Amino acid sequence: MQAEEPTRQAASPMPDSPFCPADRIVTRPTDHDWVRRAATRLEQDRRRSADTHLVRLDLPGFDGIPIYLKDESTHPTGSLKHRLARSLFLYGISNGDIGPATTVVEASSGSTAVSEAYFARLLGLRFVAVMPRSTSRAKVDAIAQYGGKCHFVDSADAVYAEAAKLAEETGGFYLDQFTNAARATDWRGNNNIAESIFRQMQGEADPVPEWIVMSAGTGGTSATIGRYIRYKDLRSSLCVVDPENSVFFDGWKDKRRDLTAKQSSRIEGIGRPRVEPSFIPGVIDAMIRVPDDASVAAMQVLSAHLFRKVGPSTGTNFFGVLCMASEMKRQGRKGSIVTLLCDSGERYLDTYYDPGWLRSCGIEIGPWAARIERLVETGIG
Repeated sequence: MQAEEPTRQAASPMPDSPFCPADRIVTRPTDHDWVRRAATRLEQDRRRSADTHLVRLDLPGFDGIPIYLKDESTHPTGSLKHRLARSLFLYGISNGDIGPATTVVEASSGSTAVSEAYFARLLGLRFVAVMPRSTSRAKVDAIAQYGGKCHFVDSADAVYAEAAKLAEETGGFYLDQFTNAARATDWRGNNNIAESIFRQMQGEADPVPEWIVMSAGTGGTSATIGRYIRYKDLRSSLCVVDPENSVFFDGWKDKRRDLTAKQSSRIEGIGRPRVEPSFIPGVIDAMIRVPDDASVAAMQVLSAHLFRKVGPSTGTNFFGVLCMASEMKRQGRKGSIVTLLCDSGERYLDTYYDPGWLRSCGIEIGPWAARIERLVETGIG
């Protein structure tokens, strides 16, 4: 007996409505051509900037401990922050936060805002920098020369809220370097400052530094260098130096991120009144708290040995270098130390290089300058 054919149900008719009705689709207009042009311009700037110099400094008192300064002052905008500003703009554009008509706002003590004003002009964007009134006149003038506007507040801890408020009022975007510095930079490579340092050191007698010494403003650069050292399994250690009236040192030492300070750092560009989100304590091997008098004295001593003026944050870095070199000498160890020359001292002629201004701020460099010079010459402090 032949089996019966299975009963087949008639196929349901296709619905008359479209597969995805228009009321289910929401689009937001994006100027993809502008995004492509903007990304291309940022990449072109990176290629034109090439790389910064690595300057060797041999000090008489520290034979066998060569010191190298990564000279970030040779960037088009004259400081370490040129790298960060480019990364922040690319980050904002890639995330869809910056478009052809976006007003870009930043909280800054100066150098970052100078570099960001440069990139805003490059991309045809309006830029507003929120900064303390104490910011050096040279930096304010540089921001204006690049077409940026300065919005002043009375204290450093007021810049965050004011920048966020301005961005909201203008319908713009707050770049927020203090939060995004560690996010916007690819710490694994891609031409970041850590990769550049170790590449340039390859041909030296001591190619892997014993120490890399640097100060922190956002904390982003120390995060990049510290992460890169671990990612590449390098034997270098990272030391971060911190000026007075900054909470990074205590935050790191006590493992606390909730610390705040009522006063602002007197060393422009570094130190913060709060532990910034981009500050990554776990990648730091040592920290040193540096007196402001010592930072400015070290700045002037280093300037004399380099035959050119450097900025105050570089003085803080150099003081930290001398501390680590002294410790290496005490232990009978040899090896190289690398630090950052953050910016030129030409921006500070009417402040940190002006004896009258220093007196008005209560900064006395004489005793420290003599002690540092003696240490440089003899290795004995």
